[in-house]
Amino acid sequence: MDLLLATTNSGKIRELTGLLAAAGITAYGLPEGMVIEPPREGGSTFAENAAIKAAYYARRLDMPVLADDSGLEVAALHGEPGVRSARYGGDETTFDEKMRLILDRLAETESSDRTARFVCAAALADRKGNIVNLTIGTCDGSIAEAPFGTAGFGYDPIFVPDGFDLTFGELPSEIKDGLSHRSKAIAEMLPFLREFLAV
Repeated sequence: MDLLLATTNSGKIRELTGLLAAAGITAYGLPEGMVIEPPREGGSTFAENAAIKAAYYARRLDMPVLADDSGLEVAALHGEPGVRSARYGGDETTFDEKMRLILDRLAETESSDRTARFVCAAALADRKGNIVNLTIGTCDGSIAEAPFGTAGFGYDPIFVPDGFDLTFGELPSEIKDGLSHRSKAIAEMLPFLREFLAV
């Protein structure tokens, strides 16, 4: 049984399909031209938003759906951008602008604390829209002084994972995929997912 991923984000699709393919699961993202309006992600946590997306698309399309909601939490900014990571600074701002906003706000705090973490919640819905499993993955690190690297997507160029001197934007994808918040959430989901899909 194939699995639908509740996203059109090409970076997420690449990471998720790769992680799932390694476990023998075929997955694909939402078609770019899909006419179904996306759900309103009004949750106050990553887990709530992941569940909203998974349940919504499963009911609409009558098939099992895996959704993730993820973002960056910066300690000195009291956890911002958090669940607003994709919309930080406004819906129309680019990630270059979002990263600059984080760096500017960090500078304004005059704090030496640059600790941060990526968080990913993964929710699996059956074809009726029932959430049958939900997992959380995190990756601890710090915020770089400036963006570095062009690999990855989103906030990757300003996030340095613990134990490394390079940002996610500089690290090879095989290294990032082995320690990222998303890979940890999926790794925890896999035993249930294999049984659910009878892989």
